[in-house]
Amino acid sequence: MLEQKPYGLVLFEHETGDAKAVQLLSEFHHAGRSVPFILLTENVDEGTVAELIRSGNWNCVAKSQLDGATLVRSIRGALAMHCMQEEQRSAEDSLRKLSRAVEQSPDTVVITDRKGVIEYVNPAFEGLTGYVHDEVYGKTPRILKSGEQGPETYQDMWKTILAGKVFRGILVNRKKNGDLYYVEESICPVRDGGGEITHFIANGRDLTERLRLEAQLLQAQKMDAVGRLAGGVAHDFNNLLTIITSYSELALDDIPEDSRLASRIQEVLLAAKRAAELTRQLLAFSRKQPQALRIVDLNPVIAGISKTLPRLIGEDVEFSFIPGQGLGPVRVDPVQIDQILMNLAANARDAMPQGGRLRIETSSVDLDEDYIHDKPAAIPLGHYAVITVSDNGCGIPREDVPHIFEPFYSTKAPGKGTGLGLATVYGIVKQNKGYIWVYSEPASGTVFKIYLPCVGKRPPEQKSSKEAAISAGTETLLLVEDERAVRKASAEFLAMLGYKVLEAKDGVDALAVAKQYGGPIHLLVTDVVMPNMSGGELAKRLGSISRDIKFLFVSGYAGKTVLDHNVMDLETNFLQKPYSLKQLAAKIRVALEAGSPAGERQPASKR
Repeated sequence: MLEQKPYGLVLFEHETGDAKAVQLLSEFHHAGRSVPFILLTENVDEGTVAELIRSGNWNCVAKSQLDGATLVRSIRGALAMHCMQEEQRSAEDSLRKLSRAVEQSPDTVVITDRKGVIEYVNPAFEGLTGYVHDEVYGKTPRILKSGEQGPETYQDMWKTILAGKVFRGILVNRKKNGDLYYVEESICPVRDGGGEITHFIANGRDLTERLRLEAQLLQAQKMDAVGRLAGGVAHDFNNLLTIITSYSELALDDIPEDSRLASRIQEVLLAAKRAAELTRQLLAFSRKQPQALRIVDLNPVIAGISKTLPRLIGEDVEFSFIPGQGLGPVRVDPVQIDQILMNLAANARDAMPQGGRLRIETSSVDLDEDYIHDKPAAIPLGHYAVITVSDNGCGIPREDVPHIFEPFYSTKAPGKGTGLGLATVYGIVKQNKGYIWVYSEPASGTVFKIYLPCVGKRPPEQKSSKEAAISAGTETLLLVEDERAVRKASAEFLAMLGYKVLEAKDGVDALAVAKQYGGPIHLLVTDVVMPNMSGGELAKRLGSISRDIKFLFVSGYAGKTVLDHNVMDLETNFLQKPYSLKQLAAKIRVALEAGSPAGERQPASKR
């Protein structure tokens, strides 16, 4: 019956020797059933009464003394006792739940007395700080003080909580091992029954990882902003360099080659060429250039960047480049090789604050089974060109070496590094189908080795600028350039080569010039980024009018910006500023002859 229906009170008549009934009563009680029992019995000894009480009985009334008043009094007493025990059981259950919640909370919980002496910490606190309960019990939270906050922070905190208010703020604390961590702290007072503050309870949430990710995002945004700025500066600088080189070339055409004035103008051209290299490095730093793979010999590429690196690393670092012999050609983007070496050189400089030595070497190696045996990097067998960059700086701690290529991982002090340099190097090496290996010893230096697979054939030998033929022609060109000085110099030079040149200052003006001319236009030579109408849109408009017109795009912006303006083929119909007039003439000839039968090509002439 007890299992089938709930009862508020049970009157249990017990006969001496009824052990079975006592057992059933005990099992019912220990099964968690909470029902008050009153035992009606006669002639029982103390041992039996104790056994009945242990089994869950609430009261015992002798049947011989049973009357109405006694029974009512016993029932009321049993019900009152039952109510009190239910309240106690509920309170104990709530305390257990609260204790489990605090113990299992992922946030730190610290309880102190009114003076700030620690009385309790939960496991989350132990896991975060490294201190166990016995190490902090009886001490104050000053053991976590990092020195990163001024005394006014703590003064404000105590003023707030002693006034009975809740303090909220982000604190920088120090772990047992010395590491800093950021915690969002909420501290509130605990009052007694009279309203007096007796304790404080602090709840803390670890913000270290979140703030690290936010800092990474901010750094990435700053790098992107720097990249945009670099691209914009490079555009303006490239236009100025194009003007300098163009008018210098025109001036050279009007004076004898062996004159003193010619040698001086040649110096201007050399300076402009060096400035163009600096612009290219700026674009490489901004990472706005798309990958332009070429088959090259590494030695000339590295020799070029080696002229810039000493200015980057400083005069107190001894720099040397040792080119190897017999290197096979590799298929890479030369700009990205520059970027790799700039990042590695910058890292080496930071590792040698008092100066040191930085050396770049190239070599050729055939990887066979014997060579790669027991090597930590998994590199396929084959023929490789190897770039070795070594320094004698402070080295990299052994525990950091496995992580140095991870984005935003930096061994430098906060604010001293982005954590992107070596990640960029790794990404570029992989993009060029290569492999990178690092070895470092603290206080001895670091060695990076980059393995780039060789390709089957060498690039064709390039003729020098003096030997190169300047291609002339008689076709009609529409030259569109918003920079007047660039447009005038280019138009004058192309007209001297025999071309008929129509000039326009932007896309809208070019459409009007083409309409007014009326005759066939063989080639559109246009800047890409212009006011009113872009070069890509202009090409689309003119292409719909004349299907025979061909295109050559020029720009001082980085290649990515050019691609965004629908200029798809950077190899055949794009020329990056700054360029020489001879380069412009050669590129125009290539664009005009692209897709034409051999017999229809215009003859070339030397100038």
